[in-house]
Amino acid sequence: MFRPRAMLQAAVGYVRKNPDEVVRAAVNATGLRFGVPLATLRWFAGQINGKKAPKDVEIASVPPALRFAATVDAMGTAVRASAAIKIDEVTIAEDSVRIGVRLRDVKLELAGDSDSPVATLIKSGALDLSKPGNLVKFVPKKPAAIVEAEGDRIVLDLMKMPKLANDPRVRKLLGIVSPVLGIRAIETDRDHLYVKLRATPTGLLEAASKLRDAI
Repeated sequence: MFRPRAMLQAAVGYVRKNPDEVVRAAVNATGLRFGVPLATLRWFAGQINGKKAPKDVEIASVPPALRFAATVDAMGTAVRASAAIKIDEVTIAEDSVRIGVRLRDVKLELAGDSDSPVATLIKSGALDLSKPGNLVKFVPKKPAAIVEAEGDRIVLDLMKMPKLANDPRVRKLLGIVSPVLGIRAIETDRDHLYVKLRATPTGLLEAASKLRDAI
């Protein structure tokens, strides 16, 4: 659970230690470019708790990708998983939010001794981790949000998740935002994750119409 007070204290503490972030944010905003310090992502990762939550999460930059590593529970087996993750597509429409993800340099290591089926599979070296999309493609009962999987690429459509798809507020918001605002790219530098937005002024009339209908 993220506590608002703790979030505020962490944000204030970070800005005090890094006052140049305010200027950086202002300059980037003029170009519709918004950065999130990796320290912020690490802080959020450290707040996640629970019996099945990832443990010992590490987040690092390997531009233009992010490297994530964490110890996870894979069907009762503790596994240390890591990968370089690059988002190469974000397409927002009224009825879909597609996110294309490339997974490279994927590694799975046992976090302890185990003779479970998962451990046996990892030890065998039979998994082709260079093409995680091919593995995901043949997983039975995949999450509904996974709409494509091939090679090192997986495509998610968040609007395939029933909780979002059945929420009229989400659909109204997408209808208003999607005609005028999109995402050009998501990439990293040494210390930040950047989201580059794309404005489409020609969509203002459509967005205004959707807004009137929503009110």
